[in-house]
Amino acid sequence: MEPTSNYSVLIVDDERANLLLLNQILSGEYRVFTAKSGAEALSRAENESPDLILLDIMMPDMSGFDVLKQLKEDPATQDIPVIIVTGLTGTDDEEKGFSLGAVDYITKPFKEAIVKARVKTHMRILDQIRTLERLGFSDPLTKLANRRNFGRRLALEWRKAIRDRALISFLMMDLDKFKNYNDFYGHTQGDILLKRAARVLSEIASSSSDLAARLGGEEFGLLMPGVNATNALAIAEKIRLDIGTMRVPTIDGSKVITSITISIGVNTITPVKNDSPKDFISKTYECLIAAKAAGRNRVVSDLK
Repeated sequence: MEPTSNYSVLIVDDERANLLLLNQILSGEYRVFTAKSGAEALSRAENESPDLILLDIMMPDMSGFDVLKQLKEDPATQDIPVIIVTGLTGTDDEEKGFSLGAVDYITKPFKEAIVKARVKTHMRILDQIRTLERLGFSDPLTKLANRRNFGRRLALEWRKAIRDRALISFLMMDLDKFKNYNDFYGHTQGDILLKRAARVLSEIASSSSDLAARLGGEEFGLLMPGVNATNALAIAEKIRLDIGTMRVPTIDGSKVITSITISIGVNTITPVKNDSPKDFISKTYECLIAAKAAGRNRVVSDLK
């Protein structure tokens, strides 16, 4: 049976019968993943990013409490809501689960109506939270990610890159002499130009792992996990050319066609444990400043 929603659930239980039963109850409505141990649960939670986890407490290799603690300590999984599944009846265990970050509990033996109701309730809450997050993590003018969203995403991608020994490239961009443009044509026209520039970035950030962001004012960023230095430079040059050839008519009836250029700093790194994402951003910013100082409308890269 095909699931009726796009939400996913990770079920963690060392008993095969429990996994089968919960899978049968939930698979008609949600995409279901399963794990038979604490270690497998942690791995699947990070790799699959489920929307909700049903976590058994009594497991032989690692207790559910230990799994829950590690989930909440990991930036990649700490926001996933966890419902404790337990055959224990003591309130101490419930209190411990809630203190570690669980959002609810389900007792064994399972009752189908209870399982469905609890899961549905938390999916509704999750949907509300994500709506608020979309409003709080996007720039209202350009619809790109905002600085807060960028910082959150960078922290996650940085950790993954260290773990996987993978590359991260970052482009920091600034529209050249935008203040002059804004002062001459007015803020409304300036906003139109910003939105057109943002559209260029959105079209170029084609990979699902790329993140285009408005970092503030006329400053933009493009985070590209897994992209090497050569490709990052090529992408930066394409952005520079596309922005430079962009033509934006004025809205004052004068039929004037406006244009602008962009300066771009590029940095690529394979981070290791003691590297700092703040230093990475600072070095990229230095490249941007060098591009501006060298005459603007150019790309400068840190190839050290």
